[in-house]
Amino acid sequence: MSGMKRRTVLAGAASLAASGLARPAIAQPAASRALRFVPESGLQQGDPIWTTTTIARNHGFLVWDTLYGLDEALQPRPQMCAGHEVSDDGRTWRFRLREGLSFHDGAPVRAVDCVASIRRWMQRDGFGRQIAAQLDELGVLDDAQFQFRLLRPFPRMLRALAKPVASVLFIMPERVAQTSPEIEITDFTGSGPFTFLADEFRPGVRAAYARNVRYQPRQEPASFTAGGKVVRMDRIEWTAFPDPAMTASLLADGEQDWWQAPIADLLPVLRASRGVTVRTIDRAGVVAILRFNCIQPPFDNAALRRAILPAIDQQEYMHAAMGEATEGYHTGVGVFTPGSPLASDAGLTVLTGPRDPALARRLVRESGYAGEPVVLLAPVDHPAIEALCQVTRDLFAALGLNVQYVPVEWAGLVQRRASREPAEQGGWSAFCTTCEALSFDDPGGHYPIFGNGAQAWYGWPTSPRLEALRSAWFAAADLAAEKQVAQDIQLAVWQEAPYVPLGQLVPPTAFRADLSDLGSSPFPVFWGVRKP
Repeated sequence: MSGMKRRTVLAGAASLAASGLARPAIAQPAASRALRFVPESGLQQGDPIWTTTTIARNHGFLVWDTLYGLDEALQPRPQMCAGHEVSDDGRTWRFRLREGLSFHDGAPVRAVDCVASIRRWMQRDGFGRQIAAQLDELGVLDDAQFQFRLLRPFPRMLRALAKPVASVLFIMPERVAQTSPEIEITDFTGSGPFTFLADEFRPGVRAAYARNVRYQPRQEPASFTAGGKVVRMDRIEWTAFPDPAMTASLLADGEQDWWQAPIADLLPVLRASRGVTVRTIDRAGVVAILRFNCIQPPFDNAALRRAILPAIDQQEYMHAAMGEATEGYHTGVGVFTPGSPLASDAGLTVLTGPRDPALARRLVRESGYAGEPVVLLAPVDHPAIEALCQVTRDLFAALGLNVQYVPVEWAGLVQRRASREPAEQGGWSAFCTTCEALSFDDPGGHYPIFGNGAQAWYGWPTSPRLEALRSAWFAAADLAAEKQVAQDIQLAVWQEAPYVPLGQLVPPTAFRADLSDLGSSPFPVFWGVRKP
C-alpha cells in the first residue's frame, strides 16, 4: 500500500467516525469512578522485566513501585526509599526503606524483597549489568536496609534505580523476584498504587486495575514517577479496540475517557468533537527506528546494513506516519535524542545529506548480497509503525532486496522478534518500531546500540567497539567526556548499523475535556488524574 493510498483509507475511517457508526456500548460497573483508557496497544504480557514493551512498563508503574523515581526535571528522587548514604570512597551505597510499605496482599515490603528484585533486574537492564560487573556484594542489613558494595565508584547509581525506561526496577515480593528473568511471571502481587484484576484480564484486549487501599503515598506532590502517587479513581480500565474510527467515536460519545495514541488522520475529527481535548503532553515523543536481525542472513552482513543508509529519507518516513501534521515530527535525528545533552551532528550527513538510491543499490551489490529473502515484520494494528514498514518495504524492493512483507498484529511481532531462528523457520530479518525518546538520552538505556550479542536487544548485534564505548560513558568524569564518547558512539553506529533512526514523532494524545491533572509526563501516569 502506498503512502497516498494509506491516507485515503484512513480518511475514510475518519468519515466513519464522524458519522457516528460502529459505536458499541461499553458496560461499566455501577457506582464506580472508572477511568476508561485506550492504550497504545493491548497488554499481552505483564512482566516488565521479561519484556521491554512500553505497554508492559506502563502496566508496571500501576502495579509496582520503585525505590527511586524520576521527577519532571528528570532528577532522581526517593520513592520507596526514605534515603541513602554513600561512603567517602563512593563504593558503598546504603539504602533505607520508608515506613508503612506493603504489598497488595498486606505483607510488608522488606529489604530482602528489594535485593531479590534488584538481582532479577540486573540480569536484563543495561544500567543493572554495569552495576553487576563491578559488584562486590549486595546484601540485606535488616528488614528496612540493604546495601551495595562495589569494586569501584558508580556515580550513576540513583539514575539507574530511578530510570523509567526499558527494564525498570520494580519492587516485587521475594518469591516473585526469584523467578528467572527468562521466565515470565504470573503472580502480579505488587507494591504500587493499583492492584491488577487478573480475573478481568483478556490478553491483547482488556486489562483492569483497582485502587490499592493499602498504598501509602509520599507526602510531597507527584512529579512524573516520583512523589506522592495519590489515586483519585476507583478503577482504571484499559481497552484496546481494533478500529481507530471506532475508538474516535467512543471518545467523542464519552464512552471512553482517554486515547493515548490517536492516529494522525483522525486528529481533525477529534479536534472538532465537542468535549474532546487534543494536546501534546510528551514533547520528546518517540524515535522511530528500523531494526536489523544481525545474527541471520542477509543482515548479519554489516556491509549490507550500511548499504541501506544512503537511501534512507527521514522526511519520507515521517510524512508516511504523520501526513500533513508536520508539527508532530522532526527529522535530522541521530543516535541520541535531539535536544538532549549528548545529541550531536557527528557523521549525521549519512542521513541528512543528499539521498542517493543509486549509490545504495551499488553498495547492496558490492556487499555480496545474493538474493536471500528479507522477512520484514509489520504490525497492522499500529498504523504509524505500519506506515514506516510500508516505506521500508518499498525501499528494500527498490534496492534489489528480495523483500517478503509479513503483516502481523503487534502481539505477533513481539513474539516473533524473540525468535533467533532463520527467517524461513519462523524468524525475521527486520522490523520498524518506535522507542521512547527518553530512553535515547544516554547510552545506559539506549538498547538499540547495545552490542553484547545474545544479551542485546532483539537483533542481537555483537560489537566489542560499541560495548567498550558504552563502558567508557559510564566511567566518564564530566559532561565534556560524556559528549565525546557519545560522538564516538554515533560514528560507530554509522559503521556497524545495528539499526537506523527514521525520525522523531511527537504525537498528541486525546481525552475528554472533563479530565484534569493528566500531568506532562513522557508516558501516561494515572495517579492524580481527576474525573467528575
